[in-house]
Amino acid sequence: MPVVTVEIQSQVAVVTIENPPVNATSTAVRQGLLDAVASVQGCRLAVLKCTGRTFVAGGDMSEFDRPAEEPHLPDVVQAIENSETPFLALLHGTVLGGGLEIAMGCAFRIATHGTRFGLPEVNMGLVPGAGGTQRAPRLFGWEASIDMACSAKLLDAETALSLGAIDAISDDAFNTALAWNQSPPQPVSQRIAPAIEAEWFQEKRRTLVTRARGQKAPVLNFDALQWALNPFPESQPRERKLHLKLRQSEESKALRHAFFAERQVAKPNTIQGGTAADIAHVAVVGGGLMGAGIATTFLFAGCSVCLIEQNEDAARAGNDRVLSLLEGARKRGKINNETFSEFSSKLTATANYSDAADVDLAIEAVFEDLTVKQQVFEELAAVVGDRALLATNTSYLDPREIFEGIANSERLIGLHFFSPAHIMKLLEVVRLPTTSANTLATAFALAKRLKKVAVLSGICDGFIGNRMLAAYRREAEYLLADGATPTQIDAAMRAFGMAMGPFEAQDMSGLQIAEANRRRQDATRDINERHVTISDRLCGAGRFGQRSGKGWYDYPDGPKSKTESQTVLDVIKSYAQDQGIERREFSTQDIQNQLLAVLANEGAQIVEEGIAENDAAVDMVKVQGYGFPRWTGGPMHHADRTGTQHIAAALRSVSSRSPGSWKIAKRYQT
Repeated sequence: MPVVTVEIQSQVAVVTIENPPVNATSTAVRQGLLDAVASVQGCRLAVLKCTGRTFVAGGDMSEFDRPAEEPHLPDVVQAIENSETPFLALLHGTVLGGGLEIAMGCAFRIATHGTRFGLPEVNMGLVPGAGGTQRAPRLFGWEASIDMACSAKLLDAETALSLGAIDAISDDAFNTALAWNQSPPQPVSQRIAPAIEAEWFQEKRRTLVTRARGQKAPVLNFDALQWALNPFPESQPRERKLHLKLRQSEESKALRHAFFAERQVAKPNTIQGGTAADIAHVAVVGGGLMGAGIATTFLFAGCSVCLIEQNEDAARAGNDRVLSLLEGARKRGKINNETFSEFSSKLTATANYSDAADVDLAIEAVFEDLTVKQQVFEELAAVVGDRALLATNTSYLDPREIFEGIANSERLIGLHFFSPAHIMKLLEVVRLPTTSANTLATAFALAKRLKKVAVLSGICDGFIGNRMLAAYRREAEYLLADGATPTQIDAAMRAFGMAMGPFEAQDMSGLQIAEANRRRQDATRDINERHVTISDRLCGAGRFGQRSGKGWYDYPDGPKSKTESQTVLDVIKSYAQDQGIERREFSTQDIQNQLLAVLANEGAQIVEEGIAENDAAVDMVKVQGYGFPRWTGGPMHHADRTGTQHIAAALRSVSSRSPGSWKIAKRYQT
């Protein structure tokens, strides 16, 4: 069946694209459109529409690793724009990338309510390749074009209409189009982009460079947009050349890896054959920051939530915490007054476990203490139905111990949310040996409803993410003892693309969290493993991070007043002297190489042990939950691109400084 069809009635041609699921601009679609342009000549109007849930929502990325095939999209869009029969695009769903480029080539544009527009090529490390950066400033203006092309921001139909980028909004768009009788305006490519001051561009670019944190595509998109100040016949081929070049860049390949990895991890092998149950009513035990965030997440997914606390006062406080998060969403325009009232009505806070008797899922978010969590599930198991799923949000503890003695063990699972739970996208789904395929399928279906990226994990200390974080922090402290400073290490990792370095991040979360985990591990720590106690000394001095006004850094006037701490530098030097360590200098490259090698090594072991199904799972955990730069693809993809020999050499250096402290993964034993 052809992916593009043409039907002519009463001098109006209806051109229909049907290429599910998102009508991507594949080679067949491009050829079909080019043929359609030829076949509609002589008609009064050509109405271009798409079947399914969306207008064209981008290109076919499966083609990006091959040489570009004719017909090329820029030629197709130009043919539409040059057509003597004017094209009118009926827009719905998301009009993205090549879809927006096609729409901008049309003479007229009508959208339904709820339609959104964007140029998200930046998310794939690309610039648009069919005139997107050259037509957008001429049609949408500079601010909207920069938002779309450099930040992948989506614009709604009302905004597009106010900017003059579309001609009308109608939920009866097809009949509106059939009655359309306006003269075609000047083609978008022939218009002149609005004049603007050079200083404005310079300031915008400086801000963008800072926000990009080393990612190239946002800045390249900004530069390409400025080419729209030149004649279109000169600037559009320049954009196309850059687009094709960037398809082969490491950044684009890494971002495409992340795109496909995100979809791969959503369908782990272990859920095959499982049937997902519907989750409508949820109990959340614990109304603190984490519990309130989890409750809010379920409310946003349309669930009713029973929030359980120790007593009535704590229940009221938990209820208020959730309402505060909902109020924040309302102020930011994420929900309206009606939705706020609806969500609020679905929230119940109580001190009685019996109020959770009819829930489909109960999850605990209480203090990270084994005895406390065991008590919670004893209480829950006594009141909820036999088939209700029971989930722990533990970060480190062994779920098998938490659920010890709980009946119907096939329903038990770990759902490890990340703080703040209503914002962070990662959800580690922790499988127990007894967890059924149905329970796992339910968890992954639920994660999709919650708009989370779910990654399956087996059981080990810290699961995937926190286990890797522990290795990363351990090597960072080894580097401290051996000669680096917190400032140098943090700066090196920010230069790589991390939002924060390891010590800045720990100051924000609190040093007491890692200290509690070290105390938990003291009894089982390998005696041959190097154990640096610098952070223990800081905790002993009351330096717990931002909340205490001092941690790895000093914060004399609050969290934004971070300064290097001479006290901490003295503690580090004193520790090194006590241990007889001769400190030396480390370059930025040294620091990056060794910390990234440790992450790759730990990830490789996690895959070898079967904790993660594959490298993609490790990459998505670190990208979605720990700020690893997406444009590098994740630690495992980055290691692959760097090369096994390079990682192995870095690990030999790491091991030589700390003998007996590292187990090297098989793939790096070269």
